[in-house]
Amino acid sequence: MLLIDRYIFKIAASAFLVALGVLTAVIWLTQAMRDFDLMTTKGQSLIVFFHVTGLIIPSLLMVISPIALFIATLFALNKLNGDSELVVAASAGFSPFQLFRPFAALILAASIFSGFMSLWAMPWSFRQLRTAISEVQSDFLTRIVRPGAFNMLDYGLYFHYRERAPGGAMLGIFMLDRRDASQTNVYIAEKGVATKVDDQNLLVLQTGTIQRQDKGAEAPAMIVFDSYALDLSRFGPGADGTPLRPRERTTSELLHYDVSDPYVKLDEGHFRSELHERFVAPLYALAMGMIAFAALGAPRTTRQNRGMAIAGAVVAALVLRVGGFGASALMAREASAVPLAYALPLGGCVLAALYAFRFVFNRPFKRARAVFAAA
Repeated sequence: MLLIDRYIFKIAASAFLVALGVLTAVIWLTQAMRDFDLMTTKGQSLIVFFHVTGLIIPSLLMVISPIALFIATLFALNKLNGDSELVVAASAGFSPFQLFRPFAALILAASIFSGFMSLWAMPWSFRQLRTAISEVQSDFLTRIVRPGAFNMLDYGLYFHYRERAPGGAMLGIFMLDRRDASQTNVYIAEKGVATKVDDQNLLVLQTGTIQRQDKGAEAPAMIVFDSYALDLSRFGPGADGTPLRPRERTTSELLHYDVSDPYVKLDEGHFRSELHERFVAPLYALAMGMIAFAALGAPRTTRQNRGMAIAGAVVAALVLRVGGFGASALMAREASAVPLAYALPLGGCVLAALYAFRFVFNRPFKRARAVFAAA
C-alpha cells in the first residue's frame, strides 16, 4: 500500500472505529436500561448486569457497522476535499480507482467484520443470553425470592413458597402461570429444589399436582406427580419454553433445519428470513461504503456545494436500508422474496460504482465518438 493509501486508510478507519464505538454505546445504553431490573428487583450484581446486556452487542454491531462505514467514508472524503487534498491528488494524475483503493480495503474489512458478527457471533450471543437469563431466574428463585410472599416472575406468572428447609429446598410451593391466554396452569408441590443438569437450570417439584384449565373448558385437568422438573428458562423474561428460536441457532443449524419439525413448520418463514438475513448483512457494508464514495469521491473546489451530494447519499442509504427491512419481512411470508433481499444491496452497490466511476467509463465512448467524427 502506497504512503498516500495508508494516509487515507488511517483517516477513514479511525473515523469508522469512532462512529462504530459511539453508535454502539448509545444504542446499547438505551437497550440496557430496559434490563436495569436485574439489579433493582432481581438482586443481581453489576457484573451480571453487564454480562447479560453485553450479549446484545454482536447483534448491534452487525446492524451498525454498515452505517458506521457510511459515516466514516463521508467524513474522510469531506475532510480530504476540505483540505484540498483530493484536488491536488487529481491534479497530480490520481485516478478515481487509485483513490478508491484505501476505501476498498476498509469496505472489505467492514464487510468481513459484519459477516463474522451475523454468521457466528450473533447466534452465539443469543444462545448465551438464553442460558444467562435462565441462570438469573434460577438464582432469583433460590436466593432472592422471599418466603411467604407472592412474587411476580413475569407478567401473568406468580411464585410463592411457604418456607425454606435446611439445605436450601423450598417447602409449600405454589405457582400460577397465566401468560398463555388459552390456558391457565397452577402448580402445587410440597417441596422444590433448584438444580442444574447438562447446562439446563431446573426446578424439581416433589409430591404435588398440576391443574390445567383450558379456555372455555368447564373443569380443569388434574395431574398428580411424585416428581416433576420445570425448565427455568421457561420463566425468564420473554422465555416461553419453546425450542431454540431461529436467532439462537447456529448458521449451520439454519442451513439444515428440519422442515418436518412441528416448531419449524409453525414458523418456517422466520427460519428462512433469519438464514438469508445473516448472509445479506455483509452486503450492506459493501453498498453503504460504495454509496458514500460515489457521493463525495469526485474532487470539488471549496466554492462547490457538497451539501446536496451528502443529502443525496443519506437519502439513498436510508431508502436502501428501509427497503432491506421490507425485503426481510417479505421473506418471512414468501420464499420468492429471497432474490429481492440480495438484489437490493448488490444493486445499490453496482449503481453506486457506475456513478462513482462514470467519467472513467465514459472515456472510451468519447474517444470512439471522436474517431468517428474525424473519419
